[in-house]
Amino acid sequence: MEINYLKTRYEGKDVETITAALDKINEAWKVASEEMYKAQAEAQQAGASPNGEETTSEDTKEGDNVEDVDFEEVK
Repeated sequence: MEINYLKTRYEGKDVETITAALDKINEAWKVASEEMYKAQAEAQQAGASPNGEETTSEDTKEGDNVEDVDFEEVK
């Protein structure tokens, strides 16, 4: 559906047409988000991080030299 078509339906308060169009949009979003979630899960199983970079043992090793420090917020 074209946006102009929906605009005219909105002006005419054609709730049934608008609701049907929103249902189609929501279904398309559901399918797309499921595909994105599946692709992300497959990438993580293959050893890649969510941003597409592969993780190494160095990235996940324990005992990194992490130190908490004090800070002062300046306004």
